[in-house]
Formats: sequence, structure tokens, C-alpha cells
Amino acid sequence: MGVLIAIPARYASTRYPGKPLVALRGADGTSRSLIERSWLAAQAVAGVDRVVVATDDDRIRDHAEGFGAEVVMTSDQWRNGTERCAEAHERLGGGHDIVVNLQGDAPLTPPWFIEALIAALRADPEAEIATPVLRCEGAMLESLLADRRAGRVGGTTAVFGAGGHALYFSKEVIPYTGRSYGARELTPVYHHVGVYAYRPAALADYPLWPVGPLEMLEGLEQLRFLENGRAVACVVVESQGRSFWELNNPSDVAHIESLMVEMGHN
Repeated sequence: MGVLIAIPARYASTRYPGKPLVALRGADGTSRSLIERSWLAAQAVAGVDRVVVATDDDRIRDHAEGFGAEVVMTSDQWRNGTERCAEAHERLGGGHDIVVNLQGDAPLTPPWFIEALIAALRADPEAEIATPVLRCEGAMLESLLADRRAGRVGGTTAVFGAGGHALYFSKEVIPYTGRSYGARELTPVYHHVGVYAYRPAALADYPLWPVGPLEMLEGLEQLRFLENGRAVACVVVESQGRSFWELNNPSDVAHIESLMVEMGHN
């Protein structure tokens, strides 16, 4: 049945309640909710057979159906988007070759990021999950470090081995570099982009595993795969001049809106 994109969305976020319904103003002044902008990002991906919003909240369901999205209602007991995507795929009857989790806090995700994940899973039989990483220039690295200095949980970083399989993900900035970089200078730090492509068997197994100590400490769902010995492919993607930022905190709204104006993103 090809590729399914599921966009998990919950209202009761600890850090930012109601985040999926937050309005973001584009370059032309049009305001659209975060969940609608994430859905539009999914629609732009080539080679996808179905896009659904997976939620446990009636407000999100009603809003998403209002702009034309297909919605799958899921349990309110799930701890993260991967668990919610697993239920959504099961409720749809399964059968897709690849399931993509496009988390609803990354409306600026370029379509080629997701297309690269799909291609990587098909090319790497050992990998059960694929996720994109973006090599930081100095300006992006400084933004990540500034968040940490201010005590904010900002972006996630990744380290991976020579074969491209993940070694670790962290909300700290890793690896330690010990030096400063020019704004456009490439650094050895890779920003993890919170999108995942799964093989259905690995996705179905995920909710059955207990939460491990690393996942609990970091609050990063992908660590459960590593803690259970599953191979996660880190796929290096290129920004192609396009800025990327996730909406993690209320302060990110203004930053994302400024990026949309800068890119002419309506």
C-alpha cells in the first residue's frame, strides 16, 4: 500500500498546551494553525499514498477536518508521537510499506527531507527507522547553544557512526567542540530533524517496549529504538538554502514567522 504519513497531534502538551492550534502568520499575512501548516508540508511530499492527522482531542479533530484533513482518533494514553502513529496505522488496517511520522511541530520541514528518508529505508535493509539530520552552520549551532544557556529545551542533536546508524541523540549539544565558528561555517554538530520513517514491524513493536532510562532522562522517543537494539539510520539532508526550526516553546512562534517571511513562505 505504499507510504503513509501520520501527523500526531495532542492538545495537552506539558511545555506548550494547545500547540497544534497556535496560529502562524506567513509571508503574505495569512494565518494558519501549526497543524494545518504541518499537513500542507506533508501534502508536498512526492510518492506518498495517504496523509492523516492522528489525535486524541476533539478540538484538533474538528479543526483538522475543517481544512480538509483525514483524521484518525487515537488513545489519550500514549506518551509520544511514535506510539500514536503505531495505533493510527493499526486502526487504518496496516499494510503500508513505510509509515512516516511527521511531528506536528515542524511546519518548515522541506519535502525532500521526507523523500530522502523513504529512499534511505528502501536502500538500507538493516535499518528499521530512518530520520534526517542537518549539519549545523555556525549560526544554527549558536542558536542551539543559546537555548541551552537560557535553560530552554531547544533542538536535538545526533551523533552517528561511519555507516550512518545512530549512536545517540540528545537535547544537549553534542559533540562538544570547544571552539567558535563563523555564521556560515560548517560545524561537526548535526541537528536532528524530528521526522521518522519506520518499517511497520518496528513501529508495531515500539509500544510494547518499556520506557528505558535514556528515553526517560532525555525525553526523546527515538532513544527507545536504540535502547532495544534497533538500527536507526541518520540521513544527512541539505537545507538547499531553506531555513528550518521547530516550534518547541512559545518564543519560537516569532522566530518561525520571521523565517517564513524571509523565505516567502505563505
